[in-house]
Amino acid sequence: MTDNPDVTADNSRSRHDRIRRHPTPGVRNSLAHWTSAKHPLRVALNYLFVWFARISPSLRLRRWCLRRLGVTVGPGVSWGLEATPDVFWPELITMEKHAIVGYDATLLCHEFLQDEYRTGEIVVGERAMIGAGAIVLPGVEIGAGASVAANSLVTRDVEPGTTVAGVPARKMGGESESESQGETQSQSQSWSQGQTECTADQKRTEWGQTGGVDGDHGNGDGSGDAEENDESSNT
Repeated sequence: MTDNPDVTADNSRSRHDRIRRHPTPGVRNSLAHWTSAKHPLRVALNYLFVWFARISPSLRLRRWCLRRLGVTVGPGVSWGLEATPDVFWPELITMEKHAIVGYDATLLCHEFLQDEYRTGEIVVGERAMIGAGAIVLPGVEIGAGASVAANSLVTRDVEPGTTVAGVPARKMGGESESESQGETQSQSQSWSQGQTECTADQKRTEWGQTGGVDGDHGNGDGSGDAEENDESSNT
């Protein structure tokens, strides 16, 4: 738990709750201090295992490489070709059993900023799926059975059993989509009602005009009938 949480207003389960902040002194940005953050030899060794995990044709060998990096890998995990774990802090990644990470996806457990760098764990739940080219940011938890669409940027937790997509990733079929559909339906109903009222007004106008003309001939508002009655009386 960080000493300086940055909880977003619309998401009480923000990843920022679990991120650790590491201030860096001086005017240089935090990336310039990377050798102090992680020993260069450790990073070089990590990179070697990351490279093997990316290109190996064997899922078993990929899992072995990930474990050598310190990644927690459950049974049955499938790591896609050219998928990349964090090279600085891969030990912060947890892959629960039968999870899938798709082709060229990236799991980042660090962020180098101007005045600080941040680290955070990533948890991919049981039978969760991360699509090709997706990027998961530090501190994110992806729930069991959840799915991340291809090329998405995951900046917040993903609830179990849900599907998210986009940049940043948003829940599909959720409240926001329902609200959008409801608004569209409401607009459609309003338009339809307006068309109906307009048609009714038009018909009343046409009827009134027709009644006025017919009335001159004794078939509209009853005045013609009265004239005929008067003529009959006079006769």
